[in-house]
Amino acid sequence: MAQGLEVALTDLQSSQNNVRHHTEEISVDRLVVRRGQAFSITLYFKNRGFQPGMDSIMFVAETADAVYLESEPQRQEYVVNDYGFIYQGSKSWIRPCPWNYGQFEENIIDICLELLEKSLNFQVDPSTDCALRGSPVYTSRVVCAMINSNDDNGVLNGNWSENYVDGVNPAEWTGSVAILKQWHATGCQPVRYGQCWVFAAVMCTVMRCLGIPTRVITNFDSGHDTDGNLIIDEYYDNTGRILENMKKDTVWNFHVWNECWMARKDLPPGYGGWQVLDATPQETSNGLYCCGPASVKAIKEGEIDLNYDTRFAFSMVNADCMSWLVYGGKEQKLHHDTATVGNFISTKSIQSDERDDITESYKYEEGSLQEREVFQKALQKLQAARSQGPHQGNSNPFSSVPPRQDSARSLDTPSLQPSDVLQVSLKFELLDSPKMGQDINFVLLAVNMSPQFKDLKLNLSAQSLLHDGSPLAPFWQDTAFITLFPEEEKSYPCKILYSQYSQYLSTDKLIRISALGEEKNSPEKILVNKIITLTFPGIMISVLGAAFVNQPLTVQVVFSNPLSEPVEDCVLTLEGSGLFRKQQRVLIGVLKPHHKASITLKTIPFKSGQRQIQANLRSNRFKDIKGYKNVYVDIGL
Repeated sequence: MAQGLEVALTDLQSSQNNVRHHTEEISVDRLVVRRGQAFSITLYFKNRGFQPGMDSIMFVAETADAVYLESEPQRQEYVVNDYGFIYQGSKSWIRPCPWNYGQFEENIIDICLELLEKSLNFQVDPSTDCALRGSPVYTSRVVCAMINSNDDNGVLNGNWSENYVDGVNPAEWTGSVAILKQWHATGCQPVRYGQCWVFAAVMCTVMRCLGIPTRVITNFDSGHDTDGNLIIDEYYDNTGRILENMKKDTVWNFHVWNECWMARKDLPPGYGGWQVLDATPQETSNGLYCCGPASVKAIKEGEIDLNYDTRFAFSMVNADCMSWLVYGGKEQKLHHDTATVGNFISTKSIQSDERDDITESYKYEEGSLQEREVFQKALQKLQAARSQGPHQGNSNPFSSVPPRQDSARSLDTPSLQPSDVLQVSLKFELLDSPKMGQDINFVLLAVNMSPQFKDLKLNLSAQSLLHDGSPLAPFWQDTAFITLFPEEEKSYPCKILYSQYSQYLSTDKLIRISALGEEKNSPEKILVNKIITLTFPGIMISVLGAAFVNQPLTVQVVFSNPLSEPVEDCVLTLEGSGLFRKQQRVLIGVLKPHHKASITLKTIPFKSGQRQIQANLRSNRFKDIKGYKNVYVDIGL
């Protein structure tokens, strides 16, 4: 009888396999392979050679293809690409902010695996947690909960207070690598601070590193429905000022989350593909701060009872808005808007720096019959679930929590709008592009659509906003009296001086102007508002000469102070995977009013291919002047 084979050495052929699996940037010394793709190993025996027909070897490697994307360009963009853009600003000024995902940078894969092992799931039951990691549904929820630190020693602390003295202003970050490495280096202590785009960007890095196709999504005018009734309630006083102490629901100027591509065998057929995952700690899901995966298709079709957290995701893109006037201890309905929430849902295009508008993936066209039918379907499912008592759902310990109860008034169908009753229209129009450091000029247009005279009193106000919709104190108010002849249109000119808003401006540079109008001898009131985003010049980056691996490269950076006053404590940061070994910080100091400055620095690229430099300039008066430059690095000789 032939002697059994004894293995002397196993060659995993890491270098060759990793190249074929597009993981060579992670490592060439250890095997890192992707699901659903063949790889080769070589076995060396010490007692005798392998004899075909006589010897047999069984090798079992269990993988799944639950995250497989057929399109090679999509795989390159959503798994391999290590930089991108996160869209911020407002629906009237969409701003691409460059981001270094850096999923292939040194030690990032080890940090991502460490993140899984620091999760509450692993701490409670390591064997079960590891056994479930083959499920992208399970793993994505674990990662989602670990990106924020509300329940555990997750990666990031959230902060929306405008006070960041003991950490980093979220607007200053330009990449995930520095955040993840800081979390690891401090013994997994949460990094201070993050907001929605930072949570989403770091989650994108982790998921792409783990081989799950992921992209970053921005939703402008994003609903945050805290009471689960698919209605966003906003409260105003008689000056048109939004009342923070009454606000539970909010409309975020923009909100950022992730989509991950995966099969959903736990759902009915047709609901696989892109899934919403939101790591920003807004609401709990079975007691933990995570959200999703919620099928994008289910959101569009109003199937809010499907796992996970689909109702909440639906409200972010398609809730209705109800405006209320609060006076004398009473509440008066001002307006029921069905189209405010969910606009210009955006992500980076495939292998392009352009923006893709994917709104139609989430909802039918606003104003269409299909969109209203889907909303009514969602309401009916919500009401049916509440009438049946607590949600019984999936028994998985990571399943969704039931929405909370609310008064029935918010579920009523909309009545006639005040503008329909008064037959008066109000609208704000900007006279020029609002720029940081300059006065804001605009007019309030009033149109009488009736055959009668109209005597109007208009209370106007302006207040800064945070991007999550939270209002700051009003800094400007005005009162106007306008008499309109039948079918007459008049404009009321307004100016907000830089000196009036400069001390009140938030990092987000958002100003909300409001007008509350009322007609003499009529109880009806009309509310109109507009959000203004102040623009500013970006950073210009130039690469002097061709870029080659392991050859010095000169980079020139030009930036300026957009204000008519000096700014202090200026710091320029630059980074870029494959171009810089670590984030570069340059202390600039003081910049004179409207002064343009230039610096030149050298680096040595260490990876070939398409790369990107990301830059940020901060000071004591602004925090996030951004810039980027794409660079192709050649292998050279």
